[in-house]
Amino acid sequence: MISGLFNIYKRAYSGLPRQVWELAAVQFINRAGAMVIVYLMLYLTQDLNLNPATAGRIISLYGLGAVFGTLLGGWLSDEWGPIRVQLFSLVGAGVIFCALAFVHQVWGIAVLTFILAVIAEAFRPANATATADITDPSLRPRAFALLRLAINLGFAIGPVIGGILARINYSLLFWVDGLTCFAAGAYLYYVYKHDLGIVKHIPEHEKNSARMPWNDGIYLFVLFLLFISGVIFFQIFNSWPLDLKENYGFLENRIGPLMAINAILIILLEMPLIHRLERYRPIKIIGLGTFILAIGVSLLPFGTSYLWVAFTVVVWTVGEMLCFPLVVAFIANRSTDANRGKYLGMFNFTFSVSMIVSPSLGAWVYEQYGPNVLWHSIGFLGFFMLSGFMMVNKLVNKELSQ
Repeated sequence: MISGLFNIYKRAYSGLPRQVWELAAVQFINRAGAMVIVYLMLYLTQDLNLNPATAGRIISLYGLGAVFGTLLGGWLSDEWGPIRVQLFSLVGAGVIFCALAFVHQVWGIAVLTFILAVIAEAFRPANATATADITDPSLRPRAFALLRLAINLGFAIGPVIGGILARINYSLLFWVDGLTCFAAGAYLYYVYKHDLGIVKHIPEHEKNSARMPWNDGIYLFVLFLLFISGVIFFQIFNSWPLDLKENYGFLENRIGPLMAINAILIILLEMPLIHRLERYRPIKIIGLGTFILAIGVSLLPFGTSYLWVAFTVVVWTVGEMLCFPLVVAFIANRSTDANRGKYLGMFNFTFSVSMIVSPSLGAWVYEQYGPNVLWHSIGFLGFFMLSGFMMVNKLVNKELSQ
């Protein structure tokens, strides 16, 4: 049995180019130091004594900056090359993180937070573009699953260390986050120092004939469906823990392990699962994933025990694993070398917008109509997204047959 499991994991992780592992390592180093954003609200309110409303507006500026950053990162990846963009993003973010340790005026923090988001979030589409450029289309689902694995492993470390450092001095968070950005940038430079000047050579006629994402009707419809799934997914970080604390009586030390179930399942199961599914057409699986994600979240009101809530986490985690790695691969495969950064930039832009909309919209429904209405509404949205992706599948089949 052990040898059988070993072979499953060996097959799941084999065949990926060395560069994909290097890009995943950059993600891991960067995310292992990600702690400032996690504790920014506490820093602003507890250490600087700002009121929650002011702190919330500053954090909203990060979300606004992320919207611009993802679009900029995607566009620059096509123009400068994704390795250069990642290097610029990591070094620039490292400088601003360190600068924030010295700034205590509200206006200064607000300005730097916005600039930080623009620069730091440019990294995401650039990293995804570089991964797609060096990976065969058939291997892209697993390549993006490996990136998600690196991100989850990093996030399993960063916030924990950040919590310890915050107890000592909040300034340490900015220094460690900044230094890990520099470390990730140094590693990226080391492995790609001979390729920094290489930008994809795209013939002029191919550039001119390349379809832009804003002219791709099928892609825009997919983004609309992903926006809805993003609004649902980010409820897990906003209204979901609020409901667990207010109405289920779960304290933070009980909510944390529930979130850990999600990370553990992704780390253990996502790569083998995607490996088994990569031979199939992705659209139906993505639609099923968004449906299971929504249904898993909507199951919350049907039980009150800790075991039941843990079960719902397992359900929506399965949906997350079926959806997100495959949808990034679908977008990368739909684009070309001439426009891939723009396609992936708009994808990240969509999630940035949903990250801004989700907390306010979820909180409004939660307060006006109660948490059960919020969760049941999400269940209905699951059926809508499933139907939407089935329509996308038909449109793609029709497109391929022409």
